[in-house]
Amino acid sequence: MEPAAAEHPRPVLTAATVLPEDADRAALVARVHDPEYGGPCVAAVRGEHVVDLTAVAPTVADLMERDDAAAVVAAADGGRVWRLDDRLAAPPGRADVPHLLAPVDLQVIKAAGVTFARSLLERVIEERTGGDPAQAARVRARVGEVVGGTLDGVRPGTPQAARAKDLLVSEGLWSQYLEVGIGPDPEVFTKAPVLSAVGTGADVGVLGASVWNNPEPEAVLVVDPRGRVRGATLGNDVNLRDIEGRSALLLSRAKDNNASCAIGPFVRLLDYGFGLDAVRGLDIDLRVEGTDGYVLRGSSTLREISRDVLDLVSATYGPHHQYPDGFVLFTGTLFAPTEDRKAPGAGFTHEYGDVVRISSPRLGALVNTVVPSEQAAPWTFGVRELMRHLARRGVL
Repeated sequence: MEPAAAEHPRPVLTAATVLPEDADRAALVARVHDPEYGGPCVAAVRGEHVVDLTAVAPTVADLMERDDAAAVVAAADGGRVWRLDDRLAAPPGRADVPHLLAPVDLQVIKAAGVTFARSLLERVIEERTGGDPAQAARVRARVGEVVGGTLDGVRPGTPQAARAKDLLVSEGLWSQYLEVGIGPDPEVFTKAPVLSAVGTGADVGVLGASVWNNPEPEAVLVVDPRGRVRGATLGNDVNLRDIEGRSALLLSRAKDNNASCAIGPFVRLLDYGFGLDAVRGLDIDLRVEGTDGYVLRGSSTLREISRDVLDLVSATYGPHHQYPDGFVLFTGTLFAPTEDRKAPGAGFTHEYGDVVRISSPRLGALVNTVVPSEQAAPWTFGVRELMRHLARRGVL
């Protein structure tokens, strides 16, 4: 990556460019930093306005437990009201200015990996190259030659998957990524600490030591303490290909860094007009625009996921593991960029100042600008500070 500039232009966000296309029929949950109270407010998006609902639901985790959550978002009496356009235009991270935050709070941030066959092969390539992008084209050709269409339509954990494994083992191409991609158990890991995610309009961080990395546009499920999917949103599970490629044991270094988890713009609650089948059919688009005019486009669709979203939830929550404040779950991505950005054979990697736009017609748009994690706004607002904030407001 090139050295980071001291300042970079912020993307211009408006309600028209961020809201879902059917926002007038959607129950949308937001969080707003309110300097009057010195902390976050749970809020509802109603038309062009954002309404403070903290007196009704002190945290998003509380709201997700309510069976009447959609009705609360639609019509409950609220406190302060802000214009959505003003909050989108506000600089993120400024303690003295109301601005949007990631729309989740006390939920544990989990992620499922290697859930799409097409991107699965790119994880194998990262491992085979030891995280060296210069070797990627050669290894990609070899893996494609041997694997071909072997994994097409293979359902994880089935006898067909076992036969595919036997073939790949015989060719010396078996991998830990293939194990979680087509084996009986998915990869589920903790992506980031509670309250550390950034929202739309904020900077997203890439570790300064990384030279081969990319965005991961994903649908994110919002799950309550009983394991019920209550809503969905968008996420960027930033991927450091070189670091994880050196060793899967470096997953936490590759995945969990300052500002490396973006979620937003809003949680869309499940209701009669937006159910689980709508989530299963989500199409997600990606656009990366560099300061030099470079543009990368990509897409992902949950219709091609190899494990059903409820299977991923069951692998995360159940008799083996509970989440008393609920959790959010990144569902993985089909997208793995292979086109060269600069040198032939070097593939894609971020440059500082890239604007990453992840969008879906039913969920809106999550927009962030890439900076070094070391230069992103420090994460300073944790669970203790949230408790103090809610106590000051008298809503605990």
